[in-house]
Amino acid sequence: MAEKAEVTLDKKQMDVLKKAFAVFDKDGDGIITGKELGNVMRSMGENPTENEVHEIVNELDMNGNGQIDFAEFVGVMSKKMNDMDNAEDIREAFRVFDKGGNGYIENSELKHVLTFLDIHKSEVDELIKDADTDGDGRIEYEEFVQMMNLGNENKGSATANLINAVL
Repeated sequence: MAEKAEVTLDKKQMDVLKKAFAVFDKDGDGIITGKELGNVMRSMGENPTENEVHEIVNELDMNGNGQIDFAEFVGVMSKKMNDMDNAEDIREAFRVFDKGGNGYIENSELKHVLTFLDIHKSEVDELIKDADTDGDGRIEYEEFVQMMNLGNENKGSATANLINAVL
């Protein structure tokens, strides 16, 4: 069972978490089940075992009922959002998006994930343009680190907050 996180979020961060929660809560009942979590993970290219999904649910589940409600999701994810300055967390986040393990994220892959979160196309294009500082159509690790660290300094980088919420 997860520990309760005491973190204050601004409206923008709460909006990001609401969108991320909605991605996982496929039936819109306000609860993320293990089945819903597993389905979303598989749609993002992961292949978790039933046991791995169960472990993730238990990590986020504060009241021990085997499901994740929005308050539990916010409690854990907000803490994770505020802890992303840790270099290992940033490396782990990059690995999630770097499907080919080639040291970069295709802009199309990031665009797919952000669009999946129901972010407007113009916002997605702007976020990717900001992240892809050299304009080569992909986000190298250094660009990713810069984007994530900028988000931590400003506590307002929508891209960093979205990525944190997805993870």
